[in-house]
Amino acid sequence: MADNAADGPVDRNDGQGDTSRPVTIAFIAESAGVSVPTVSKVINGKSGVSADTRARVEALVNEYGYRKPTGANRNNVVELVFRELQHMWAVEIIRGVERVARQHRVGVMVSEFGLHDTDLPTWDDTVSRRPNCVLSVAQLSEAEREQLKAKGIPFVVVDPATELPDDVPFVGATNWSGGRAATRHLTELGHRRIAMISGPQDQLYCCARLDGYRSAMQAAGLEIDPELVVHTPLTSEDGFQAARSLLALPERPTAIFTANDLQALGVYQAAREAGLGIPGDLSVVGFDDLPVVAWVDPPLTTVHQPLTEMAVAATELALTLGRGEEAPQAGLEIATTLTVRASTAPPKS
Repeated sequence: MADNAADGPVDRNDGQGDTSRPVTIAFIAESAGVSVPTVSKVINGKSGVSADTRARVEALVNEYGYRKPTGANRNNVVELVFRELQHMWAVEIIRGVERVARQHRVGVMVSEFGLHDTDLPTWDDTVSRRPNCVLSVAQLSEAEREQLKAKGIPFVVVDPATELPDDVPFVGATNWSGGRAATRHLTELGHRRIAMISGPQDQLYCCARLDGYRSAMQAAGLEIDPELVVHTPLTSEDGFQAARSLLALPERPTAIFTANDLQALGVYQAAREAGLGIPGDLSVVGFDDLPVVAWVDPPLTTVHQPLTEMAVAATELALTLGRGEEAPQAGLEIATTLTVRASTAPPKS
């Protein structure tokens, strides 16, 4: 990605190069014929760069007097970046960030970048604003991380959706334990045909919740019927369509565990359409514990994901890094808990 803000002083009296351009990471990369992440690795002393390339980049850095930016030129703002803002859990994350920001007298800016090619803002806009630190929800690519590092902007990933390198700070939840607790609750009630509506297979937390389901089923001595495990996007409409198919099976499930609460709301709709009562005919367990699910009929049994607490911890960590202090640990997982309400009961005998 291009990086167009000035990073350091320019001294080009030797006549080389375009004297009208500021010295940026992008300029050094272009001059060396390499990528921005490669230059960032050299400047930050990271491995993964050949000796010849490292020497070429270091020579250009010295020639043009490039200096790494410091925290002194960053604004007193935390930027919170979502790929999608349409989900209800975004409100819980914003609430946690705001809580910490008020305590530290720091401003908060919320950005939505979109999942694919869109007209929404890009990381170039974030970098040009020079926030004190960045909180990125779910994902932060290597190129994006290198771009922030090049400007000296600390970052933390909240609820990561993919595996991250060991040195990338993150705050997540115990998704595997949550999936296991939800399924164990159903097996202890006596359910044997338990379906799982999981999320996309490339989402780390969805895989962890599904693995927790599998672990609890195996611990209960129950075989997992492949027909009862489906993958859908994390929406109520997709939960509805998946549940509709599951409830139409010749031997339908007596309980359904979903990867999030929105899918569970879709299950409610499918059960009503099929003339099934919850929990008399079908038990349902969700994941997230969004405020709305305590008010549906019947109130939803779900795994409480501490979204606000995760956001609080991530913001504290990001501000610590923004002050140039050492973080006590790079990664943190906050415990999930099962909230039992009225949507689960023993199966009919």
